[in-house]
Amino acid sequence: MMQDSSESVAEHNPSQPDLSTLSLDVQRPRRSPSFEERLRRLNVAELNERVEETESAVTRLSEELVQHLALRDELDFEKEVKNTFISALIDVQNRQKEHREALKKNKKKKHQQFQGATGKSHGHYLTTVIPYEKKGSPPSMDDLQTLIKILHAMRDDSDKVPALLTDYILKVLCPT
Repeated sequence: MMQDSSESVAEHNPSQPDLSTLSLDVQRPRRSPSFEERLRRLNVAELNERVEETESAVTRLSEELVQHLALRDELDFEKEVKNTFISALIDVQNRQKEHREALKKNKKKKHQQFQGATGKSHGHYLTTVIPYEKKGSPPSMDDLQTLIKILHAMRDDSDKVPALLTDYILKVLCPT
Protein backbone atom coordinates (compact mmCIF):
# COMPACT_ATOMS: atom_id res chain seq x y z
CA MET A 1 0.00 0.00 0.00
CA MET A 2 2.82 2.42 0.84
CA GLN A 3 4.39 1.64 -2.50
CA ASP A 4 1.18 2.61 -4.31
CA SER A 5 1.04 5.95 -2.50
CA SER A 6 4.69 6.74 -3.24
CA GLU A 7 4.09 5.89 -6.90
CA SER A 8 1.08 8.21 -7.04
CA VAL A 9 3.11 11.01 -5.40
CA ALA A 10 5.84 10.50 -8.00
CA GLU A 11 3.23 10.55 -10.78
CA HIS A 12 1.72 13.82 -9.50
CA ASN A 13 5.11 15.47 -8.99
CA PRO A 14 7.67 13.79 -11.28
CA SER A 15 10.38 16.39 -10.53
CA GLN A 16 10.55 15.26 -6.90
CA PRO A 17 12.61 12.13 -6.15
CA ASP A 18 10.71 9.06 -5.07
CA LEU A 19 10.68 9.03 -1.26
CA SER A 20 10.94 5.24 -1.12
CA THR A 21 14.14 5.41 -3.19
CA LEU A 22 15.55 8.07 -0.85
CA SER A 23 14.67 5.89 2.09
CA LEU A 24 16.55 2.97 0.55
CA ASP A 25 19.54 5.21 -0.21
CA VAL A 26 19.67 6.34 3.41
CA GLN A 27 19.43 2.76 4.70
CA ARG A 28 21.97 1.20 2.31
CA PRO A 29 25.07 2.94 3.65
CA ARG A 30 24.44 1.61 7.14
CA ARG A 31 24.68 -1.94 5.88
CA SER A 32 27.85 -1.35 3.92
CA PRO A 33 31.14 -1.76 5.81
CA SER A 34 32.95 0.19 3.09
CA PHE A 35 30.72 3.19 3.77
CA GLU A 36 31.72 3.16 7.43
CA GLU A 37 35.39 2.96 6.42
CA ARG A 38 34.95 5.94 4.06
CA LEU A 39 33.28 7.92 6.87
CA ARG A 40 36.17 7.19 9.19
CA ARG A 41 38.64 8.50 6.61
CA LEU A 42 36.81 11.85 6.29
CA ASN A 43 38.21 14.84 8.13
CA VAL A 44 36.06 16.99 10.45
CA ALA A 45 35.24 19.56 7.75
CA GLU A 46 34.03 16.86 5.37
CA LEU A 47 32.00 15.21 8.13
CA ASN A 48 30.42 18.56 9.01
CA GLU A 49 29.59 19.05 5.33
CA ARG A 50 27.90 15.62 5.25
CA VAL A 51 25.96 16.46 8.42
CA GLU A 52 24.79 19.76 6.91
CA GLU A 53 23.73 18.00 3.69
CA THR A 54 21.83 15.40 5.70
CA GLU A 55 20.17 18.02 7.90
CA SER A 56 19.24 20.03 4.82
CA ALA A 57 17.73 16.95 3.17
CA VAL A 58 15.81 16.09 6.34
CA THR A 59 14.48 19.65 6.62
CA ARG A 60 13.47 19.75 2.96
CA LEU A 61 11.77 16.35 3.14
CA SER A 62 10.05 17.26 6.43
CA GLU A 63 8.64 20.42 4.87
CA GLU A 64 7.50 18.45 1.85
CA LEU A 65 5.86 15.87 4.11
CA VAL A 66 4.03 18.61 6.04
CA GLN A 67 2.76 20.05 2.73
CA HIS A 68 1.57 16.63 1.57
CA LEU A 69 -0.14 15.97 4.91
CA ALA A 70 -1.86 19.36 4.77
CA LEU A 71 -3.08 18.61 1.25
CA ARG A 72 -4.32 15.19 2.39
CA ASP A 73 -6.21 16.79 5.28
CA GLU A 74 -7.74 19.36 2.96
CA LEU A 75 -8.83 16.66 0.51
CA ASP A 76 -10.26 14.56 3.36
CA PHE A 77 -12.24 17.59 4.56
CA GLU A 78 -13.57 18.24 1.04
CA LYS A 79 -14.57 14.59 0.69
CA GLU A 80 -16.38 14.70 4.04
CA VAL A 81 -18.27 17.89 3.09
CA LYS A 82 -19.27 16.43 -0.28
CA ASN A 83 -20.41 13.17 1.32
CA THR A 84 -22.41 15.10 3.92
CA PHE A 85 -24.03 17.16 1.16
CA ILE A 86 -24.98 14.06 -0.81
CA SER A 87 -26.38 12.36 2.31
CA ALA A 88 -28.40 15.45 3.27
CA LEU A 89 -29.75 15.81 -0.27
CA ILE A 90 -30.78 12.15 -0.43
CA ASP A 91 -32.39 12.41 3.00
CA VAL A 92 -34.43 15.46 1.96
CA GLN A 93 -35.44 13.80 -1.31
CA ASN A 94 -36.62 10.72 0.58
CA ARG A 95 -38.64 12.88 2.99
CA GLN A 96 -40.13 14.78 0.04
CA LYS A 97 -41.18 11.48 -1.49
CA GLU A 98 -42.75 10.34 1.80
CA HIS A 99 -44.51 13.70 2.09
CA ARG A 100 -45.96 13.42 -1.44
CA GLU A 101 -47.17 9.90 -0.73
CA ALA A 102 -48.78 11.04 2.53
CA LEU A 103 -50.49 13.91 0.70
CA LYS A 104 -51.89 11.50 -1.88
CA LYS A 105 -53.26 9.28 0.88
CA ASN A 106 -54.81 12.25 2.66
CA LYS A 107 -56.08 13.94 -0.48
CA LYS A 108 -59.67 13.13 0.34
CA LYS A 109 -59.40 14.82 3.72
CA LYS A 110 -60.34 18.46 4.21
CA HIS A 111 -56.69 19.48 4.78
CA GLN A 112 -54.17 18.80 2.02
CA GLN A 113 -51.31 18.31 4.49
CA PHE A 114 -50.55 15.54 6.93
CA GLN A 115 -51.47 16.66 10.49
CA GLY A 116 -49.21 15.67 13.38
CA ALA A 117 -50.01 15.15 17.04
CA THR A 118 -49.24 18.81 17.79
CA GLY A 119 -51.54 20.05 15.07
CA LYS A 120 -48.62 21.59 13.17
CA SER A 121 -48.45 20.50 9.57
CA HIS A 122 -45.42 18.40 8.71
CA GLY A 123 -43.44 18.93 5.56
CA HIS A 124 -44.10 22.65 5.29
CA TYR A 125 -40.50 23.37 4.24
CA LEU A 126 -39.97 20.14 2.33
CA THR A 127 -41.41 21.76 -0.78
CA THR A 128 -38.85 24.57 -0.65
CA VAL A 129 -36.84 25.02 -3.83
CA ILE A 130 -33.23 26.07 -3.38
CA PRO A 131 -32.18 28.31 -6.27
CA TYR A 132 -28.92 27.28 -7.89
CA GLU A 133 -26.91 29.07 -10.53
CA LYS A 134 -24.81 26.71 -12.61
CA LYS A 135 -21.27 28.01 -12.96
CA GLY A 136 -18.23 26.77 -14.81
CA SER A 137 -16.91 25.22 -11.61
CA PRO A 138 -18.44 23.15 -8.81
CA PRO A 139 -19.73 24.94 -5.70
CA SER A 140 -17.12 26.01 -3.18
CA MET A 141 -16.80 24.28 0.19
CA ASP A 142 -18.43 27.30 1.86
CA ASP A 143 -21.37 27.12 -0.57
CA LEU A 144 -21.76 23.38 0.05
CA GLN A 145 -21.72 23.90 3.81
CA THR A 146 -24.41 26.56 3.47
CA LEU A 147 -26.49 24.23 1.31
CA ILE A 148 -26.03 21.45 3.90
CA LYS A 149 -27.42 23.74 6.62
CA ILE A 150 -30.44 24.53 4.44
CA LEU A 151 -31.00 20.85 3.63
CA HIS A 152 -30.77 19.85 7.30
CA ALA A 153 -33.27 22.58 8.21
CA MET A 154 -35.60 21.40 5.43
CA ARG A 155 -35.28 17.80 6.59
CA ASP A 156 -36.12 18.83 10.15
CA ASP A 157 -38.95 21.10 8.92
CA SER A 158 -37.29 23.92 10.85
CA ASP A 159 -38.50 27.50 10.95
CA LYS A 160 -34.90 28.51 10.12
CA VAL A 161 -35.34 27.57 6.44
CA PRO A 162 -36.51 31.02 5.24
CA ALA A 163 -33.67 32.84 7.02
CA LEU A 164 -31.04 30.36 5.81
CA LEU A 165 -32.41 30.54 2.27
CA THR A 166 -32.40 34.35 2.32
CA ASP A 167 -28.80 34.41 3.57
CA TYR A 168 -27.80 31.93 0.87
CA ILE A 169 -29.42 33.97 -1.88
CA LEU A 170 -27.88 37.23 -0.68
CA LYS A 171 -24.39 35.90 0.00
CA VAL A 172 -23.97 33.30 -2.75
CA LEU A 173 -26.28 34.11 -5.64
CA CYS A 174 -26.40 37.92 -5.32
CA PRO A 175 -23.22 38.99 -3.53
CA THR A 176 -22.64 42.71 -3.30
